[in-house]
Amino acid sequence: MATEPKGDARALVEHIARALTEHAEQVQVTAVPKGRDTSVELTVAESDMGRLIGRGGRTVKAFRQVLRAAGDAAGQRYELEILE
Repeated sequence: MATEPKGDARALVEHIARALTEHAEQVQVTAVPKGRDTSVELTVAESDMGRLIGRGGRTVKAFRQVLRAAGDAAGQRYELEILE
């Protein structure tokens, strides 16, 4: 079983986003380092925004919690930004 490099938030976000969306080919993820923090910017097809956010924002909230846990494990702080 292959494992992701520890702290590769961009790959984690891309993997989860592709699984959640219908148009996986339009998923784009960019990691922007900001000192100790890293902003992970996610762009998806407009038609997939509702799927990504989920009812009442539950899906994106869970997504952010997973990213936060990955950051804790890597000694980093990650912030997910969904771009339109």
